Amino acid sequence: MGAELTKRCRTLDLSNRLGTLGQGKMAIESLKVILARAHAGGYAVCYCEAWNLESLQAVVEAAEEVQSPAIAGFNGGFLMHAARERPANLAYYAGMALALSKSRIPIAFLLNETDSVAQIEEGISLGFNAVMVENERLSPEAYRQLVKQVVSLAGRRGVSVEAQSGRLPDGSGHAAAEMTDPEQARAFVEETGIDALGVAVGNVHILTEGKVPIDLEALEEIHEAVQLPLVLHGGSGVPLNAAKEYVRRGVAKVNYGTMLKQAYLEAVRAKLANYRAPMSPHPFLGMGGREDILVAGLNAVKSKVKELLIAFGSAGQAN
Repeated sequence: MGAELTKRCRTLDLSNRLGTLGQGKMAIESLKVILARAHAGGYAVCYCEAWNLESLQAVVEAAEEVQSPAIAGFNGGFLMHAARERPANLAYYAGMALALSKSRIPIAFLLNETDSVAQIEEGISLGFNAVMVENERLSPEAYRQLVKQVVSLAGRRGVSVEAQSGRLPDGSGHAAAEMTDPEQARAFVEETGIDALGVAVGNVHILTEGKVPIDLEALEEIHEAVQLPLVLHGGSGVPLNAAKEYVRRGVAKVNYGTMLKQAYLEAVRAKLANYRAPMSPHPFLGMGGREDILVAGLNAVKSKVKELLIAFGSAGQAN
């Protein structure tokens, strides 16, 4: 984090500690509402994906300390990935909504990147108030029909729906890219009735090093065609120095996952190097002190999340 970002972060943290004393909790907020405020206010809200208790806690604490609205959640596709012996029990992850409901900032709870109607229905019943429907494995027609089905069942429960037009490549180069076509995106939005649109404008999924340029002209054309908050997936590879340019062209949400896991792993590896058997394992795992690898991972993710919230202008916008 640069010196200026660090200074701003400390200022916002102090302001938060002074300004929120005695405030009550906020309810989990609609993703549609959060993105509408961001769109109108000239900033974007980051979705910082969690994978366990500590990573979710890091996201919430970071947002509270810089007074930013937030989007927290889990990757539905990962939770039922073929590499697992069996799909994860979604109830364990959905149960963390209780902690979110006690947060001091407006926060949406997203079930991200899933194409399973069964998982979406379960997620909604368990308390996720937003879903992102994944298109990676589906034909365009099958995807449209799936999104329309999800919008219908989600709408009855007040749940926001994000979908995607175009396809992102991944960092391995195996997935074929399909840039978002503005007119196709317009027709897709009108037909499905979604609340937010993910776009492919040069962004890349799971990029583990380097940055990729975003096609601002293409983003502008989509913004003009689609009067809806736009979403950049693959945020880890998106240059932060042009954050204002993305927001000016309709981006209200940016997704992060890869860089957060990288920061977590590096912090855990560094701390774990201090452990040698037959030392007691407890200070290194679960006691919450300076040697605890979970605390190290949490703090590394929290620091990165703060940097992102500040860069996209959502810090200070919680109220």
